[in-house]
Amino acid sequence: MAPRTILYTGKGGVGKTSVAAATARRCAHAGLRTVVLSTDPAHSLADVLEVPVGSEPTQLGPSLWAQQVSAQEELERHWSAVQGWLGEVLVERGVEQIAAEELTVPPGGDELFSLLRLKRHVEEGEWDVIVVDCAPTGETLRLLSFPEAARWWLGKLMGRETQLLAAARPLARAFLDLRLPDEEVMGEVQGLVANLVAMHDILRDRSAVTVRLVTTPDRMVVAEAMRTFTYLSLYGYLTDAVIVNRVFPDELAGTYFGAWRDVQQRELERVRDGFSPVPVLRAPYFEVEVLGNAMLDRLGSALFDGIDPAALLHSELAQEFSLADGKGQVRLAVPFATKGDVSLKKMGDELVVRVDERKRTVVLPPALAALNPAGAGLEDGVLVVRLA
Repeated sequence: MAPRTILYTGKGGVGKTSVAAATARRCAHAGLRTVVLSTDPAHSLADVLEVPVGSEPTQLGPSLWAQQVSAQEELERHWSAVQGWLGEVLVERGVEQIAAEELTVPPGGDELFSLLRLKRHVEEGEWDVIVVDCAPTGETLRLLSFPEAARWWLGKLMGRETQLLAAARPLARAFLDLRLPDEEVMGEVQGLVANLVAMHDILRDRSAVTVRLVTTPDRMVVAEAMRTFTYLSLYGYLTDAVIVNRVFPDELAGTYFGAWRDVQQRELERVRDGFSPVPVLRAPYFEVEVLGNAMLDRLGSALFDGIDPAALLHSELAQEFSLADGKGQVRLAVPFATKGDVSLKKMGDELVVRVDERKRTVVLPPALAALNPAGAGLEDGVLVVRLA
């Protein structure tokens, strides 16, 4: 049975590392063998836990382990041969050695290779719960969202093209002064592509793996979270909760911070509109920084009061997108709607939908953002919006 896997992502600085650590501690307190691992290059997990955390799982308690994945170790495991070959090619072309080493790692590659450690944990079957503190804004997950392209490349690399490359290698070196990749390099690329395909399949297992978005009730941060939510839905990743962190308490009304609280309340309404029907969990703005076991447990209690943190909190994609022949379609889960008028309004890349006096705001992906609403209808609790 696959372990329950929860990936936390969000804009930098919203407290996702604290939320991930608090979730892991609460799962461990319930007796579940839990590991929390950070694939974020910033690596603040050890700071939040206030204990040393290594590149291998470090035991912190009877059922709790923590790990800060070393991007360099994962690069050496998955990319060393490619890095060596490409570095030599760049140096031969006049690039300085230090710059060449930097250029051999693809953009986002360190986060991507770090996330591959999750695959090993899932396959080893040692854990009941895996909590992942991802790099900000879900960029790493987007890199894993092209399985068909990856499979195509894998087929090319394992097919006749590999044999042709082997035959052309000496000719390229003799006549073109070009160093072609050897079998070790090709094998490493094949292995990486196969790992990416396997990772995509793991993340698409909605019965075991979900993403939780962490945000704060600030306009720019909520907008970023909504865009990430759209991309996660576009790629078929299930978001089962939205965490709104650092919410001012009600007792601040009428004080110096009352105006800030009023702004936050408007943004909370926007969160409910934009992410419905996904559950929205809230955590207060504590009087001290969330560091160490005591504060992490306070955060966990606030977020998961009466809720099992390892449970699947939402089981269906809240929104789905499609495009064919210049016509787009957006499918929105609207369990609150049974009948009534549907109104549509598009502002930039945002689609505002009203049904039965309830509002949903959807950020459209670029492929659909240029289209305009052409109609909508309800089908068994799903609102289908047509774009043209």
